Amino acid sequence: MNRQGLTRLEALEQEIDPRRDLWPEVEARLGAAPAARRPRWQLPAALAAGVALIGVGILAGRTLQSSAPVPGATAQSAGLLPVSVQDADYRRTRTALLADLGKRLAELPPATQDMVGASLRTIQRSIEDLQRALGREPANALLQELLLDAYQDEMQILATVQESALAKQEI
Repeated sequence: MNRQGLTRLEALEQEIDPRRDLWPEVEARLGAAPAARRPRWQLPAALAAGVALIGVGILAGRTLQSSAPVPGATAQSAGLLPVSVQDADYRRTRTALLADLGKRLAELPPATQDMVGASLRTIQRSIEDLQRALGREPANALLQELLLDAYQDEMQILATVQESALAKQEI
């Protein structure tokens, strides 16, 4: 190699022997160290903890099951709907919008009426399905969230129909 630096990889030495062999020292240290052993109490303690967790899970499941509503009960009758859906103002607004829907739909073009009607029917079917499912699984957070989303979707469509009909009247 020259002092200006390496210009080709082939100029590097191909075989370099270490100054000393470290393997005998590593082997000696491994042989001298006592084998790592677990204390005798760890396995029985782990098994006991597992059995205790299973017991708590079964107890919690039975407690939830015993508080579940009778089959066929809706989530509404079980009082499991989110607070925003149980709110009196929400229910009053929803009832008023549904009552006014026929008149407002009549003011829209026929194609729009069909689309809005189909969307509302789909959402209302979903709400019924979700309520039945919540009657069977009242503690299911995912079902509760989906139901709240469905109510919000329905309210959005009702409010949009109301606003578009009012905007058309102002023109």
